[in-house]
Amino acid sequence: VQLQASGGGLVEAGGSLRLSCAASGRTFSGYGMGWFRQPPGKEREFVASIFWSSGGTYYADSVKGRFTISRDGAKKAIYLQMNSLKPEDTAVYYCAADPISTRIYSGSLVSYWGQGTQVTVSS
Repeated sequence: VQLQASGGGLVEAGGSLRLSCAASGRTFSGYGMGWFRQPPGKEREFVASIFWSSGGTYYADSVKGRFTISRDGAKKAIYLQMNSLKPEDTAVYYCAADPISTRIYSGSLVSYWGQGTQVTVSS
């Protein structure tokens, strides 16, 4: 499984960005897919997840109502629409995947990682 993240950049507070993660290598039925982030000087943290088969989603409290995770089965891709961005959202964002879907909630258990994409929100 290979994951390729893109879409990061510099945006002003209140703005929006859309991250994309292209997945390749196999079918993802049963997989959990998601996004984590690592703010400067801090540990990596869970942001959002989606179950590939059911489409069920889950969000960290810090992004609930502002971020939306989605998937496109035909393109084998997941997305993270980020609205109302805040300076505290500044981080390197990583997409992730695991064949045991519930592992997607824990960064220490996830099997597959994409390279990070930098998101910087200016105040």
